[in-house]
Amino acid sequence: MPLTLVSGGSYRQREAQIAACIDHDQKHDKSIDRVAVLLEGLPEGDLLLSDTQQLHLQRIAPGCFCCIGNLTMRVSLNRALRQRPQHVYLGVASSEHLDNLRLTLQQAPYDQLLTTEESVSL
Repeated sequence: MPLTLVSGGSYRQREAQIAACIDHDQKHDKSIDRVAVLLEGLPEGDLLLSDTQQLHLQRIAPGCFCCIGNLTMRVSLNRALRQRPQHVYLGVASSEHLDNLRLTLQQAPYDQLLTTEESVSL
C-alpha cells in the first residue's frame, strides 16, 4: 500500500498538504475510499481533517518518530493498518531524521505492507 511522507512546516501546513493530497487522489482514483493519516504535533486553529469511516486519523503528540516516538509511531501505524486503508499519509514535524524513519518503514513488517511513494517537504 502506498505511503506518503509529509514533513516540515507547521502542523497546519502538514494537515493542509495531506488534505490536498487526499482530495487529489480521490478525484483521480475513485477506488480509494479508505485512507489512514498519522499527524505528529499539536493542532492549530480549525481542523481540516477529522476521523470518519473513510478516513482513519490519529493525532500524535510531538516527538521524533525515529527516536523517542518510535514506539508511539509503530503502535499508531499498526492500528491504522488494521483498518486496511488504500493509502497512508504520515505527517512529521521535522525532516531531520527522515532517513532513519524510512529505514524503520523498510524493515519487517512494514517492508511487506508499505511502499513509500512520495515525500513532500514543506
